[in-house]
Amino acid sequence: MSTESTKPAPSQEAIVAQFQQLRNDQRNLANNLNTLEMDLREHKTVIETLKLADPDRKCFRLIGGVLCERTVKEVLPQLVENQDFIAQTITLITEDLSKKGTELNKFKEEHNIKIRGEHLSAEGGKSDAESSGSKSENRNVLVSN
Repeated sequence: MSTESTKPAPSQEAIVAQFQQLRNDQRNLANNLNTLEMDLREHKTVIETLKLADPDRKCFRLIGGVLCERTVKEVLPQLVENQDFIAQTITLITEDLSKKGTELNKFKEEHNIKIRGEHLSAEGGKSDAESSGSKSENRNVLVSN
């Protein structure tokens, strides 16, 4: 019986650690998604600019830290291909982010995890939570029952 009485404390810590890991995974996915969306916007801007340029005009492309001289007609198809790949990757990461959010919420419900300040931001709306300093300070505190 002594093993049973000492077991709940580490399991609570393990639950909180696993929850924090899920939240970190979700944040990493969101950061990757933001980076890819910026890359996609940059690709769109460059493609739009190069479409207006003479196909035989000299242009330079940075590949792996090396600046390479090419022509517009050589670079444009590569950029369009990269843009399509980035768009597909964004779709996949968005799906993964949604799944991770569902997994996080399910884990939270299963283990009855509550986050201090979460009910305040849910009731008051996002803009109220962001404008109030005290609410934003409490939003990362976990409470487990």
